Amino acid sequence: MENKETVLVTGGSGFIACYCMIALLNNGYKVRASLRSLDKSELVKQMLKEGGINSFEDLSFAVADLENETSWEKAVEGCQYIIHTASPTPHTNAKTEEDFVIPAKNGVLFVLRAAKNAGVKRVVLTSAFGAVSYGTWKNTPYTEEDWTVLNDSVAPYQRSKTISERAAWDFIQNEGKGMELAVVNPTTVMGPVLSDDYAHSIQIIKQMLNGEMKGCPKLITGFVDVRDVADLHVKALSMPEANGQRFIAVAGEALSMLEVAAILRKKLGKTAEKAPTKELPNWLIRLLAVFNPRLKMIVPHLGLVKRASSEKAIQQLGWKPRMADEAILAAAESLIKFNQI
Repeated sequence: MENKETVLVTGGSGFIACYCMIALLNNGYKVRASLRSLDKSELVKQMLKEGGINSFEDLSFAVADLENETSWEKAVEGCQYIIHTASPTPHTNAKTEEDFVIPAKNGVLFVLRAAKNAGVKRVVLTSAFGAVSYGTWKNTPYTEEDWTVLNDSVAPYQRSKTISERAAWDFIQNEGKGMELAVVNPTTVMGPVLSDDYAHSIQIIKQMLNGEMKGCPKLITGFVDVRDVADLHVKALSMPEANGQRFIAVAGEALSMLEVAAILRKKLGKTAEKAPTKELPNWLIRLLAVFNPRLKMIVPHLGLVKRASSEKAIQQLGWKPRMADEAILAAAESLIKFNQI
């Protein structure tokens, strides 16, 4: 008899979640994916198949919702580990601060309470670089010691990631009773999409390639491949030294939006001929943001260099991310494959 450990992956139809499931199945774990409705279970299987999974005998589904605490009791039953990726993203219908913060914070607490009651060994929380570097600025790379300062400049999504991660650490300290927690804080996630339903971060590439982005805002941030983010989650789940730690997921140096566009032009030639070749002045972005809520989110970060270090994950867990340009090109090529450009 095989004694495979079971991992609950929450938000099972998400970009990072699907790649975590692929990595877990390839590493011999049983996976239970939580979904708000089983309507998406076939799409999830289709995405996993696109990612190279051909057998679903170690995959099951559970219905659970971030706004329904009791739904998590059955979802976590019999699981040794949880990867909690579910959280409202800028790609969802969330509009107000409450739409982001309440389900993000409550969802974390619902999952952790259910996990503790079910005897789960360790939870890996997918937080974000948004919980590390916002509301503040420094000219050296951000590390796991840094936390977002919740002031008026912090947009609802980053605020929700900060509040929910803080709530998770507080829960472990005050009520965890020996249950373990590790946290992964990815920067801007790229890499190959698995269907025409993909992460909000990939929109940047789509907008560049289809000519929707006429000029680049002055944003400079880190990038990372979703396959490496998934690998870091599995390491954070399985390695003893990951317990009680946060890990920033970033590949190399920060890139400006203009540099991203240049990578696309250089490598994709004619396919990327609509990619922008100039930066837009900050005043113009601020003006347009009055009418565009998505632009409003980036205004506080115009002109700032958001550099980050993944030294901790590399040194402590032996993590080896691929280069950022490879992740960016993989995203672009997969969008083309799914006729999104």
